[in-house]
Amino acid sequence: MSDPTEANGTAGAGEAAGPAQPADGGAGERRVRVVLVDDHRMFRTGVQAEIGQTAETGVEVVGEAADVDQAVTVITATRPEVVLLDVHLPGGGGVEVLRRCAPLMSDAERPVRFLALSVSDAAEDVIGVIRGGARGYVTKTITGTDLVDSVFRVQEGDAVFSPRLAGFVLDAFASTDAPPVDEDLDRLTQREREVLRLIARGYAYKEIAKQLYISVKTVESHVSAVLRKLQLSNRHELTRWATARRLV
Repeated sequence: MSDPTEANGTAGAGEAAGPAQPADGGAGERRVRVVLVDDHRMFRTGVQAEIGQTAETGVEVVGEAADVDQAVTVITATRPEVVLLDVHLPGGGGVEVLRRCAPLMSDAERPVRFLALSVSDAAEDVIGVIRGGARGYVTKTITGTDLVDSVFRVQEGDAVFSPRLAGFVLDAFASTDAPPVDEDLDRLTQREREVLRLIARGYAYKEIAKQLYISVKTVESHVSAVLRKLQLSNRHELTRWATARRLV
């Protein structure tokens, strides 16, 4: 793995269409320093190629990280204006990065702001990172141009969401009847939640291991931990539990 503090300038998937342009059609005087946090190197390379052409987009990628510890180290060292943060990361997930970077977010003079960029559109993922302090949440289907615009909006203090996801946040924070936190779900680590969701969707252990890049034995350990923490007996009970909470 490359040095996480070194911005990766290698051409990626977005290069063929040319670099994304900000909403005003050119970088002009706008500049924003960004750190990319995602555990898939190819995706980071693609984002770098798509939005990181500073002369055209105004976005300067000043660092990358692939897990929680790397992310905290790089963010603390570079102090970017915006962090593009994946939700599912080794070491505790995006929520753990937000927790450990809370002092940087609350810095009145040089706040570091976070924009979640994830393949997941699950309500609990969206609500979890927003409660953790992220300023917005967009999915990886976003275009390069819209991503550049979202980064600048977050830098300016706006909240940014993919259209369908905004409803999750409004429902979660507008409701006075629902408890603010699911205590049972909060007992699980981010990785345990990922395994739980895949088990509930009917995936076999080998399929989960392949999708999450972990061993079958590690999957079994996570399932055992989930069952123990939720006081359930088998995967059928686990599936019913997850379905009742709309996690599937």
